[in-house]
Amino acid sequence: MTKRSFCTYLAIFTGTALLNVLAWNSKGFCDWYMLHILPLWVNTYGRVTGLLPFSLGEILLIGACILLLLFVLAAIVYIFLKIFESVVRRKREPGSNRHIQKMKGMIYGYYIGFSWIGLGIFVVMTLNCFICYHGTSFSDRYFPELERQEQAYSLDDLLAVRDFVVTKCNELSKQVERDADGNVVYNGDMEAMAVQCMQELGKEYEQLSGFYPKPKKISNSEFLSQQHMQGYFFPFTMEANINEIMKIMHKPATMCHELAHLHGFLQEDEANLIGYLACINSEDVFFQYSGYLSVLNYLDNDYYRAVGGSRQDYLSHVQILPTVRMDNQFLSEEAWEAVERKAVIPTETVDKISDEIVEVTLIMNGVKDGAMSYCRVVGLLLDYYSIQPEKIQKAGL
Repeated sequence: MTKRSFCTYLAIFTGTALLNVLAWNSKGFCDWYMLHILPLWVNTYGRVTGLLPFSLGEILLIGACILLLLFVLAAIVYIFLKIFESVVRRKREPGSNRHIQKMKGMIYGYYIGFSWIGLGIFVVMTLNCFICYHGTSFSDRYFPELERQEQAYSLDDLLAVRDFVVTKCNELSKQVERDADGNVVYNGDMEAMAVQCMQELGKEYEQLSGFYPKPKKISNSEFLSQQHMQGYFFPFTMEANINEIMKIMHKPATMCHELAHLHGFLQEDEANLIGYLACINSEDVFFQYSGYLSVLNYLDNDYYRAVGGSRQDYLSHVQILPTVRMDNQFLSEEAWEAVERKAVIPTETVDKISDEIVEVTLIMNGVKDGAMSYCRVVGLLLDYYSIQPEKIQKAGL
């Protein structure tokens, strides 16, 4: 690396690091950035990548794995070259030494290129991801009526929301279209409907207004399933990606969840709430059902823990229909069998590594409870319905 390129590298790295320091210490800066700068990325190259019929992010991830593998192989080759070089020097074979120096130069050039790629990743992640973690949350921005310091709820409050969601799931499970085997089917353009749902929600919550690219299906969804992941947001291409082989009822809410990330809401519980609201406010019964299903497990698990695991108390409230439980499965048995057949690495290992990566990534971005932050959507739902109790009362609960 020349002195000039090194200075350029150092300047970019320093500037990006200072942006991260500013983001950690100024919520006002993050809010301004999310409202005025982040939309530029969605509306420029987000539009371009959105035209592609495949997930560019998935291809880049595969490329990144190849680059990492080459990084390790280059390091091993470099070590052997150093050993061989010392042997050549002892034998005084200058011709061989020239070839060694040439190969070492190629490896050095690769590492220089790799370092620039790493810098690019740091810059893009900062601009499209890291800064957004430290802005004002969706609930703080749009639910100012709440006292955010200590918002306590009773068991009755939890039961009201839980029973409401269970009732809606039970009702909607009977209204969606099914095939001869009882599986839910959808004949519309699901991706376009997800975008429409988010844009409609944007009429009520300004930061969610504007352009959204269509969500994309991951071709290697088997590997995604091994991680028990329903989707992911790829900040380098501004794409919302979903698991293609998971059960259909998870797809609408997951699409809306991932699209919420494109507008700066990186906190998983916030994206869960946004996905929920986008779906249940749709006129499409299929999307409504997916929205209620997306929070069902969180509420039901919290309810079960709240009654101390008492089966008698649990059964004293509205029960989840078997059909709903079937629709709420992550994968069908046939899909799981296909995943295990194609698995190169055992699912248990992949899942464990994935959990660790998610945990570390979230904590590094200031999410202290890591992956458990997904579950905080229960608190956000209680907040939401505490200021709009009439929405539950209309259901007769």
